[in-house]
Amino acid sequence: MIACKRVYDEAVKDDGYRILVDRLWPRGIKKSDLNYDEWNKTLAPSSALRKEFHSEAIDFNEFTRLYREELLTQQEALQKVAERVRKGNVTLLYAAKNREQNHAQVLAEVLKEIA
Repeated sequence: MIACKRVYDEAVKDDGYRILVDRLWPRGIKKSDLNYDEWNKTLAPSSALRKEFHSEAIDFNEFTRLYREELLTQQEALQKVAERVRKGNVTLLYAAKNREQNHAQVLAEVLKEIA
């Protein structure tokens, strides 16, 4: 199972393997305070794409399309996480405020397709 969770939400046992999938470290959290197993910057959107989306230069549909294109170049990293998913629960951690429209949701969809 793949879940998406804000880094500011409480960790629970059912989260399983917790992967931070942001390129930047989340504001206001010390590295020693975040319960995570891996920080995978490789699967985060590029800085340019992230900035375009957050400045509203592109909408979520366009962001999703472009991010999926970026993920196509990261097959090795995707397969590594997909293997984790096959073994048990994986939680993708992100800092974005919007819980429905963020890169972790897109990444989770891609991982479900290949796992």
